[in-house]
Amino acid sequence: MALCRPAGSVRPSLLHGTAPPPLPPAAGCQRELPPALPAGARLPGRGGAMAACPDALRRAGNEEFRRGQYGPAAELYSRALAQLEATGDASAEERSVLLANRAACHLKDGACSLCVADCTSALELVPFGIKPLLRRAAAYEALERYSLAYVDYKTALQVDCSVQAAHDGVNRMTKALLEKDGVNWRQKLPPIPTVPVSSQMRWSTPSAQAPGANTPPATAPQGERDETAAGVERARKLKEEGNEFVKKGNHKKALEKYSESLKLNKECATYTNRALCYLNLKQYKEAAQDCTEALKLDPENVKALYRRAQALKELKDYKSSIADIKSLLKTEPKNTAALRLLQELNRA
Repeated sequence: MALCRPAGSVRPSLLHGTAPPPLPPAAGCQRELPPALPAGARLPGRGGAMAACPDALRRAGNEEFRRGQYGPAAELYSRALAQLEATGDASAEERSVLLANRAACHLKDGACSLCVADCTSALELVPFGIKPLLRRAAAYEALERYSLAYVDYKTALQVDCSVQAAHDGVNRMTKALLEKDGVNWRQKLPPIPTVPVSSQMRWSTPSAQAPGANTPPATAPQGERDETAAGVERARKLKEEGNEFVKKGNHKKALEKYSESLKLNKECATYTNRALCYLNLKQYKEAAQDCTEALKLDPENVKALYRRAQALKELKDYKSSIADIKSLLKTEPKNTAALRLLQELNRA
């Protein structure tokens, strides 16, 4: 197995957790460790009379990780997992966090296959966790399994579209897959799972904390989740109604439907669809703005790049239009419509 050296940088806040504030002793915990162990301090062995509780083991593992002692940290996480499994009363989230932490140790140590295994187990316990998704993607990337890495990065963006590490990963994997499989690389991808609304934005990494605190995911109240889900479903129906109006050539009515949809759910495809309506209605500034919003959600979106290039051409911003077409051609170098538009722009 090749040494695991993940391409690009994965944001530190997503690679590993920092120890949370000290917790009160758990029931049956005979020995509580401080949140930061002094250098050289050791926990009792498995066979010792004094056994540390899982919380203490996790915090000690966090401290070892911060000190760059990835092997000892992984061992501490393993002991914490073993104790939780022995008691049988551990929550899925507790075990998922420990598995994701141990995966970070494996990633740092170059044991990418072990990292993948731990992240997969963590995601089975708590689906669509940002940290295990990104760590598994980084491990797949280092193992040159670019399709699987791409799927994990794209899934992470469904959970939280603001994660820059996932955007960067998608861009790297797109280039790698284009070189490896050619222009039809998308056809060879495994299915990308659809993230339910209840899992979107539920894993947060507050900037005020040290890198990647091991905070369990916050869960919205049930009523709020249901209301959000209903809004997304309504947005989907409005988008479909807009699509039907586009087929009939009624771009003004389609634009109204897309605008209503976007009030409920800001989706990349809805922005590019509305941009098409604006183009047909010769509202070029609005078309360019919608494409810019779509590209914030998906920086490599071909339709958004092409339609913004069209709008910018009409606005006589030829330099920016050419830049968009060149960005598009990096993803789809044989896109005939883009190549034709580039020729027109070069003559302008």
